[in-house]
Amino acid sequence: MKKFFPIFILFFSILCNYIIACTTAVISGKHTPDGRSIIWKLRDADEPKNSMRYFADGVYPYLGLVNSTDIKGENVWAGANSTGFAIMNSASYNVNIEDSSPLKDKEGIFMKLALQTCATLQDFEQLLETYPKPRGIAANFGVMDAKGGIAFYEVDNWKWTKFDANNPQIAPKGYIIRTNYSETGINEEKRGAIRRQTAEKIFGEAAKKNKLNYRTVIQKFSRCFYHPLFGIDYRKKYETGRPKTEFVPSDDFITRYSSVSALVIQSVKPEEFPDMTTIWTLIGYPATTVAMPLWLHGNENIPKILQYDTRVKNSPLNEYALKWKKACYPINNPEGYHYLKMTQLVNPDKTGYIQRIEPLEKEIFMLTDEKLAVWRKIPPHASEIEKYYEHLNKKVSDFYTAEKSR
Repeated sequence: MKKFFPIFILFFSILCNYIIACTTAVISGKHTPDGRSIIWKLRDADEPKNSMRYFADGVYPYLGLVNSTDIKGENVWAGANSTGFAIMNSASYNVNIEDSSPLKDKEGIFMKLALQTCATLQDFEQLLETYPKPRGIAANFGVMDAKGGIAFYEVDNWKWTKFDANNPQIAPKGYIIRTNYSETGINEEKRGAIRRQTAEKIFGEAAKKNKLNYRTVIQKFSRCFYHPLFGIDYRKKYETGRPKTEFVPSDDFITRYSSVSALVIQSVKPEEFPDMTTIWTLIGYPATTVAMPLWLHGNENIPKILQYDTRVKNSPLNEYALKWKKACYPINNPEGYHYLKMTQLVNPDKTGYIQRIEPLEKEIFMLTDEKLAVWRKIPPHASEIEKYYEHLNKKVSDFYTAEKSR
């Protein structure tokens, strides 16, 4: 038993670290087609039920991605506040290696505090300096403000290092990608290296075509099924052909079994209204959910489909997405989560979930861009945004309801 226990602990630790991995990026507005910065988090976690929540418990009101089980809203896993300050993170597993401090896993609490109190990158840096140490943090934080600031901060219990996406010496292509290791880490273990290799490839290709925009990040990056070691884009392969097997091993995809949501936050320009920062939410498994926009301008009445619902103990959109995800991972045994039924997402008949979701999203993108063209110049009344939320809520709810009868 003495020999078994340490092995079990090691296995459990590796499993947990796999589950709470993420793929993230920051993109400078100097390198996007419209001049607006973007931060992206594709969240992997051991809690599949996610919701969006409005908070007014700090200096600034903010919108945050939370676990639906977190009724008190004590942890926030990505979000933005009324000043245009936005933050997200990925866990880092090659820092705090030799640190004996028992304090850990405080990233969600820290991000909530940042959203409550910070308006600029300088405010965030001051928070890092004054936050009690050891921090209980091992993370890469992607941070953005309404003044054009955008950077990654590699943070551990005692120190932090800034990687400025506006600095061409640090980010020559205008973007920085992080998975689950830090460049400042003290050991050579690089968890998420395969996902980072994929991300570097797809970001590079998009940059060459001047397509580093929110639509690409949502529909191409957040639903990426490319494997760099095999050199195969399974999404393209299954969209155009009928391979012998419907299943593919998905553990090293950017979008995989442990992916529970994604946020794509698009900044305003310096002359625009900070609370019109756009938070594109993908609540639920990114390949089976619909992207919806949110803003801090107006009031707290965000679409009900994104909010926690006491009847289902989750957000309704997340529930829809989870039901579809179950069909994507139908193998009902302990190893089944390794294998994705790719034909459920894309196929030559164009009946896959992604192929049904993305036309709807394109309608939402077009309509939202039309409204933002006006709203960024003349802020809308709260009732206008609320009316738009109601329209989107019905449109997306009707979509999934109609799909049940297919």
